[in-house]
Amino acid sequence: MNEPVPQEAPQQRSPGRSGRGWLLLLVGLVLGVAGDRLFLVPNNGTEGGPRNDAGRGIPAGFSRVGDRIIVPATSSLRTRLALEEPTMKEVSHTLVLPGLVEADPGRTVKVMPPVTGRVIDLMAQLGGRVVMGENLALIDSGDLAQAISDEEKARSALKLARQTLDRLMVLERTSAIAVKEREQAQSDFAQAQSELERADARLRAIGAPLDQKTNTRLLQVKVPVSGSVIDLQVAPGAFVNDPTAPMMTIANLDTVWVTANVPEKDTSFVSKDQPVSVTFPAYPGKVYEGKVLFVSDVLEPDTRRTKVRIAFDNPDRSLKPGMFANVSFSAPMISRLVVPTSALLMSNDRTSVFAEVEPWTFVRRDVVTEYEEGNAAVILSGLNPGERIIVKGAVVFND
Repeated sequence: MNEPVPQEAPQQRSPGRSGRGWLLLLVGLVLGVAGDRLFLVPNNGTEGGPRNDAGRGIPAGFSRVGDRIIVPATSSLRTRLALEEPTMKEVSHTLVLPGLVEADPGRTVKVMPPVTGRVIDLMAQLGGRVVMGENLALIDSGDLAQAISDEEKARSALKLARQTLDRLMVLERTSAIAVKEREQAQSDFAQAQSELERADARLRAIGAPLDQKTNTRLLQVKVPVSGSVIDLQVAPGAFVNDPTAPMMTIANLDTVWVTANVPEKDTSFVSKDQPVSVTFPAYPGKVYEGKVLFVSDVLEPDTRRTKVRIAFDNPDRSLKPGMFANVSFSAPMISRLVVPTSALLMSNDRTSVFAEVEPWTFVRRDVVTEYEEGNAAVILSGLNPGERIIVKGAVVFND
């Protein structure tokens, strides 16, 4: 018979050490977290001093007395706030705006059809260059044939009126006719002369030669100015019947404009003859220096912007109408109060800072900024030099 093997009795675990250790560790963590957040306890709404946290005698991080915010010496909030004095600096605002290359309107001509008719031939193409006096288009026109016919009739009538007047003047000297007949012949001659002048003026306005005897329906349209064709509205075979609708637009691109639209709030930063730097995406790394040629007196009602133009010489035609540009306007150096943008607090439509009126006592001060550039903001009003402001951490006071 096998005897049972005696088993050792289980050891008794002392309840004192392990349990108490875990309890002390938990209490320490709770107190540590609570202590770390005590400085954020706000005022209870009662003016005159900080409140206690649930009656435990722990001071709040700050208190409000009227419109003042007081940070006591015992508050750990002092270590989280950064204070600076605004400084007066000589600043120059650089305004960068998109621009567009345009042809100079004073060097741009819209070519109108002098007569109605059908375009038989077209000697120009969009984007091509033309020289003044060259043939531009050939139009078959019944109006031209009528104008030439009217001129020939007027010339023939004038010839007959001159012959009649000469004959009657001879007869008048022999008393063969009355004076009245000679006077009537003189009137007829003057009318015929006026009619011929009118017919000749009509042909000159059309552009047809006065002695055109053949192909009386065909008109050669000449190039009015040397330049480039920047717009083309007709093609061979097209019928032109509106003398006010341009067939094409020719622009002299030896000088071009760069036009920028300046927002209404920045209009004061631009003026005539102001230095400007212009860059073009088409020519990276190249900067064109120029001056403001023209600032429009009219504000565009739809965009609330003002047109500003800069002229550039363009002998090699490298600047082409329609190119995009970036225009940099540099304002003259002026003395302004400058603060870090981190000091500004935005609330609805107001901008404010917290200014120190006494040691570690602050009030909210509304300010007006002129503009912001980088990490600095130029103050127009609301703050005086020498007043210290909170430049970091003031968000804890923002209602």
